[in-house]
Amino acid sequence: MLRLGYPVIGVTDLPRAVDFWTRALPLVDTGEWASDTWRTLHHADGSGRALGLMVSASPAEPRPRLHLDLFVESAEEQRAEVERLIGLGARAVDWDSYPPDPDFVVLADPDDNVFCVVDLSHAPSGGGAA
Repeated sequence: MLRLGYPVIGVTDLPRAVDFWTRALPLVDTGEWASDTWRTLHHADGSGRALGLMVSASPAEPRPRLHLDLFVESAEEQRAEVERLIGLGARAVDWDSYPPDPDFVVLADPDDNVFCVVDLSHAPSGGGAA
């Protein structure tokens, strides 16, 4: 039976990516399937695999067709998490496609992979995200 696995993010600096994503989210590097070009991150609560990180020579897409949405429960939590993620090495993206009164903030990880922090108390904004 075919099953959906987990997202895989292409990165240029694997140790930096592991550091960022394990500090950004409750994820751990268990060493499963680890190599010089791959890491599998697991949910810290032991519930299984969550994210793959793969070394990639291709650049990050400024407007990817597929991206991660990270959820928070309120506008206050969104502001705090965006600030925390920027402190970990993410950057704010100058996004020209925000709808009026958006529920999401567009950031990029240290490898310039775009992702969104979505305030679920305000969702949905009607699209326009990465």
